[in-house]
Amino acid sequence: MAKTVRNKVAWIAFALLAIGIGLYPLSYLFAEEDFGLLLSKSDALLTNQIWNLAFYGHISLGGLALLMGWSQFSKKLRAKRLNLHRNLGKIYVVSVLISGLCGVYLGFFATGGIIPSIGFISLGVIWLFTTLRAYVAVKKKDLSLHQGMMVYSYAACFAAVTLRIWLPLLSILFGEFLIAYKIVAWLCWVPNIIFAHLWVRKKGLNLV
Repeated sequence: MAKTVRNKVAWIAFALLAIGIGLYPLSYLFAEEDFGLLLSKSDALLTNQIWNLAFYGHISLGGLALLMGWSQFSKKLRAKRLNLHRNLGKIYVVSVLISGLCGVYLGFFATGGIIPSIGFISLGVIWLFTTLRAYVAVKKKDLSLHQGMMVYSYAACFAAVTLRIWLPLLSILFGEFLIAYKIVAWLCWVPNIIFAHLWVRKKGLNLV
């Protein structure tokens, strides 16, 4: 009984975090002035049309993927409304492809130089790879591989949430945004992938 309650609480927290951060890009879209991560960017970047297109494409469609993705792990949704599950999955894949490519591009301009750049580019590549592999797997009716890769894909997607948890904490701890940003470029996703690996092994999903 206690385990069931804990699982429900964890699921609700998981969903609320995904929805909350999934809607967060709206604050950038409707803000009249630059704020948040934009404050750390140079004027040259902020006036670069390609960079802006990539930035808003990344946060908008990344937010949509975050909003869609959590529901895909609902067994009830898959059992009762399989078509909805499939359609949401297609939206998720398209959103990831666009947001992920934009994210890889943005990684080359990450604040703080090579360390955060490699971190964010690696995250984008992993997100794209696992999502595409999950999509190909389901087309081949390999549901075990599909489910496993989707766990990894959404773990990478959930970096948007963990980044916003870790960044303020690290900024307070080190007293400097730049140090915190270099660390969070890796901390936001590496533990997520480790957790995904452990979860996939626990569920016995085949990734070969």
